[in-house]
Amino acid sequence: MKTILVIFGTRPEAIKMAPVVLALQRQSHFRPVVAVTAQHREMLDQVLELFGIVPAYDLDIMRPRQSLFEVTVRALRGLEKVLQEARPDLVLVHGDTTTTFVGALSAFYLQIPVGHVEAGLRTGNKYAPFPEEMNRHLTGVLADLHFAPTARAAAALKREGVDPEKIFITGNTVIDALQSVVRADYRFGDQHMYRFLEGGKRLILVTTHRRENWGEPLRQVYRALRRVVERLEDVAVVFPVHRNPVVREAAEEIFAGLDRVHLLEPLPYADFANLMARCHLVLTDSGGLQEEAPSLGKPVLVLREVTERPEALEAGTVRLVGTGEERVYREVIHLLTNAAAYHQMASAVNPYGDGRASQRISAALLYYFGQGPRPEAFSPKVLASTSFCPPAQNSETGKKE
Repeated sequence: MKTILVIFGTRPEAIKMAPVVLALQRQSHFRPVVAVTAQHREMLDQVLELFGIVPAYDLDIMRPRQSLFEVTVRALRGLEKVLQEARPDLVLVHGDTTTTFVGALSAFYLQIPVGHVEAGLRTGNKYAPFPEEMNRHLTGVLADLHFAPTARAAAALKREGVDPEKIFITGNTVIDALQSVVRADYRFGDQHMYRFLEGGKRLILVTTHRRENWGEPLRQVYRALRRVVERLEDVAVVFPVHRNPVVREAAEEIFAGLDRVHLLEPLPYADFANLMARCHLVLTDSGGLQEEAPSLGKPVLVLREVTERPEALEAGTVRLVGTGEERVYREVIHLLTNAAAYHQMASAVNPYGDGRASQRISAALLYYFGQGPRPEAFSPKVLASTSFCPPAQNSETGKKE
């Protein structure tokens, strides 16, 4: 039995790696062991609880206003001890966080093979997103197995000289996670959620957290949204605000006094996913939401100038709008007042997954260890739009309206 050490540290990583851990647990050839750096703390714990995953190792490195230097040093020191004790046959990391890169580097120092989930995403700009673009580049250099979510990501790896035999096109595991939690009859744990879910308004779901957007870029985005709400009375904004004080202080200042802007604490993943399924439009600087929202038939306006997920741009599910106040305002108003433009984005084909990415990763590991055939590559050509628009629920009875 092969020991697979799965390392992650943030909520997005946990969401995308949880289905992989569960798939490995179902496979008799593997013993998955989870190590978390807890680069995020509370938000990470919510996901672990949701999927029933108990880490064998928890470094608990999170500190208030921590710098990249501090995260890197604490994670590196902690993972050295974890790897020496766990003695895994292979380490799995995900995506592009500092934990991802440090996990791969730690394994390399001890000459342990590395598998990189969500490999091959590129913007071509080392500072956008920062530090994620370089984290995934450096992890790719260290990795022995590359689990690319799409054919385009696989092609990027090949251009960089990666052996095609080491690349597996799997689809994105976030679709696996999303399909496991989104339900039309979902009951929100916090009854206060129903005050805007049942308010008859078109909901704009907003998330912002990118370092390169801190300061004036975020303030411009928030001013644009304030103008949208002041102009359109049937629109409301729902904004689970990131815990970073830089984000929170700007949001609280600019949205002060607006009844139809709901600033929430970060939501548990199941609540967030089901809220997204019930919204009208998503406005975000997140990478993962560019994959999740299209699978629910939700148009996404991305608050960035570049994206490592061009498949969504080509499919028409996502549009880059930057952070300038006038452009953000104009693009949001366009989708809210032009039904044809909205429908075109909402009904586009989702290129990111079919819910079986974790199974393909498990099968690829079996292949790597000589225990099975090479898995078939994921292809989006068989997918249709999977728009999910569940009916509202009565907050007292939970019955569909």
